[in-house]
Amino acid sequence: MNSNDPASVIFESDLTFRVWKYGIGHSQLLLRSASDESPCDEVDLLFEGVAAMRLTMRYEALKLHSVDEEEFRDVFAGSGVDEKWRESFVIVRLASRSGGGYVQCARITAERRPGDSAPGPDPVGSRDILWSLRP
Repeated sequence: MNSNDPASVIFESDLTFRVWKYGIGHSQLLLRSASDESPCDEVDLLFEGVAAMRLTMRYEALKLHSVDEEEFRDVFAGSGVDEKWRESFVIVRLASRSGGGYVQCARITAERRPGDSAPGPDPVGSRDILWSLRP
């Protein structure tokens, strides 16, 4: 599927996301946006069970695209994950005005954060799930 094909877009945002954190212990990748204009526009993209990724540090107007079978096969083969786990993963292509990449993972969640939250753990129940995807 072509990355310019609107049908392949499964999530998009006009916000700018940055690579915020990667934890190898839990295989989690966090892309975080923050808006100077509106604290309501602060969004986290959490990728869980990450097995492979290719990233840039910043994504302006991010779009997540589904991948076709050939691209899935290529990324999956490069990840080194045993074929028996194939159905446990989703692979998305990241595209933006400032860079691209991909992530192979078990789940993706987009969450709105409270804009006035202090650094550190968020209070329980303070997040609003905007979108989620798993295989």
